[in-house]
Amino acid sequence: MAGERVAKGERMAVETAAAAQPLVVTRIADARAWVERERRAGRTVGLVPTMGALHAGHASLAERARRECDRVVATVFVNPTQFGPHEDFQRYPRTFAADVALLAAIGVDMVFAPEADEMYRSSTAATSVLPAGVAATLEGECRPGHFAGVATVVLKLFHIVPADTAYFGAKDYQQTLVVRRMVADLDMPIRIEVCPTIREPDGLALSSRNRYLSSEERGRALGLSRGLAAAQRAFTQGERVAATLERLARAELESAGVGPIDYVALADPETLDRPEQAGDRAVLLIAARVGGTRLIDNRILE
Repeated sequence: MAGERVAKGERMAVETAAAAQPLVVTRIADARAWVERERRAGRTVGLVPTMGALHAGHASLAERARRECDRVVATVFVNPTQFGPHEDFQRYPRTFAADVALLAAIGVDMVFAPEADEMYRSSTAATSVLPAGVAATLEGECRPGHFAGVATVVLKLFHIVPADTAYFGAKDYQQTLVVRRMVADLDMPIRIEVCPTIREPDGLALSSRNRYLSSEERGRALGLSRGLAAAQRAFTQGERVAATLERLARAELESAGVGPIDYVALADPETLDRPEQAGDRAVLLIAARVGGTRLIDNRILE
């Protein structure tokens, strides 16, 4: 009898999981029609834009959207226009079946997963978004054209999936500023919510690119979070000189064997201006390589 009860329970779990599978849509017209139908019915829609290879950080965005919205749409699209010519577009991890399973468990209603030729129907498209201001420094200097690719695809997704709220992770801190600025400048009727960075117990920020790291490299990668923590300790103790806070963080990176280092930068959390003296609140941003993997991380100091 016990075995029979387990078997029934397993069948029920399978049936429930099957019923909860999100609708997977690959065409722009179908995605837009679905969202517009939901909104006409008076339902709120949350959007979680991703490039796939999902992890607990992405799950936290979808879970928040699930709590706050009637319907949730996640996008899975590895956007070629935000990769430079020598970056990792071809090898970027693609785990679509596992991504859909994770989103199904959370209760996401639709997954929009277009091919590149659906999102960019012409290889000679004449229109793109060229963000300035907060997009010009740091990642903007290290990865020319990156934020033009990000802003253009995000704008397209906002038109294809006209949601009430879009959810982004704070690990891509500069990206969130670029998106918020674009939405404000273009008077777009969508709210942007930035959710906390999710970390491993030892402090490593979750990233799809962590999959590239060997066990030894992963140990070295902890230098990023340790550098941020060292700066926070000094900030808490009253240190406000930007160069000193940056030096403390950089020392942790170098001690861990992280490098080359693209930047360790203390900045204003809204404008990314680089003060000599921090106020009561600042952001410290890091980009560096561990082996062949480029990682970014940040921390609000307050």
